[in-house]
Amino acid sequence: MRKKIVAGNWKMNMTLQAGIDLAKELQESLNADKPNCDVVICTPFIHLASIAQFLDQELIQLGAENCADKEKGAFTGEVSAEMVKSTGAQYVILGHSERREYYAETPEILKEKVLLALKNGLKVIFCIGESLDEREADKQNEVVKAELEGSVFNLSPEEFANIVIAYEPIWAIGTGKTASAEQAEEIHAYIRSVIAEKYGNDVAQATSILYGGSCKPSNAKELFAKPDIDGGLIGGASLKAADFKGIIDAWK
Repeated sequence: MRKKIVAGNWKMNMTLQAGIDLAKELQESLNADKPNCDVVICTPFIHLASIAQFLDQELIQLGAENCADKEKGAFTGEVSAEMVKSTGAQYVILGHSERREYYAETPEILKEKVLLALKNGLKVIFCIGESLDEREADKQNEVVKAELEGSVFNLSPEEFANIVIAYEPIWAIGTGKTASAEQAEEIHAYIRSVIAEKYGNDVAQATSILYGGSCKPSNAKELFAKPDIDGGLIGGASLKAADFKGIIDAWK
């Protein structure tokens, strides 16, 4: 049985105190009403160590939103995978479309980040997905396949077992547009078939593939009902405990 996962990506939001308050509220809420899936919150770097001190990671696992493509050294302002791991975090998001677009992260850079994350015992939520132009040109399949080949298909099957894929249609992030459950299922099934071609059916069936792109309490149930959608990578709706809980409850 592959893992069902609801992961929150806070992005560049929340002061330290506000983030601590949100994490505590979420923990209380899930303590009272246990989730039926794995829950992960991926927070800005400055929150990690503080939140890790009180978070019950049996209930909510902690992750970072990024890590460096270098091990250590004279890279002012960067945060290494080893540092992320040392805070108590267990996951890291890599390859998010915002990192690719605004910070020019190439497949080659992401390949290095993935290797360093795995070397330091982190699980990777690896994001792939097409732009509106690519979707309208019906190129979404080749885009996601190239993104997998460029950054994670160099891994051994044992290493790949620590990768969670997040499919994010770039045209549906923060736009209020959502891929229909049918569109999402179609490409999730395609992604699984590409993984099966590379690593075999057993690995493909064991890989969790999350949907990211304006997932909210109102559409989560319909999305999660699809056979190849194993949960969500949630942006805006992860910043309010009630909304995030509403999405987690879609697995009940």
